[in-house]
Amino acid sequence: MTMTRNILILMAAGGSLALMLGALGFQYIGELPPCKLCYWQRYPHLAAIAIGLVALTLPGRLLPALGALAALTTAGIGAYHAGVEREWWPGPDTCTSGDIGGMSTDDLLNQIMSAPLVRCDEIAWQLMGISMAGWNAILSLILAGLWIAAFRKS
Repeated sequence: MTMTRNILILMAAGGSLALMLGALGFQYIGELPPCKLCYWQRYPHLAAIAIGLVALTLPGRLLPALGALAALTTAGIGAYHAGVEREWWPGPDTCTSGDIGGMSTDDLLNQIMSAPLVRCDEIAWQLMGISMAGWNAILSLILAGLWIAAFRKS
């Protein structure tokens, strides 16, 4: 059975919707609040969902290409976040532990008071040794493949 463009788009956009619902479930049911990088991973999924809805009504290759770009963007952010969690590279100063050496008491207090509640460099949950950010990267690459297949069917 060959898949039509619209089925591929439904699967890709539906996958982003499923990942968003999963993230919200972890946040509100599992009581695991997201960090700054977690939020950054959500925005491209929201874009992919909207692109999918529009792409179901309009022909052409542009929208599947944009959907693939959104999926690749969130995959990239997820891979970056997973690397921050594993301490392979530094994350944004605003959501990771920073060097406090040489800071004045006032500067240190200001940093503490403006620090986010959730740090980006700590793994809140993992399955089979892969964090949520890592799973987002993996699953989003699969979704990008679906978008690319829809692009090729257009």
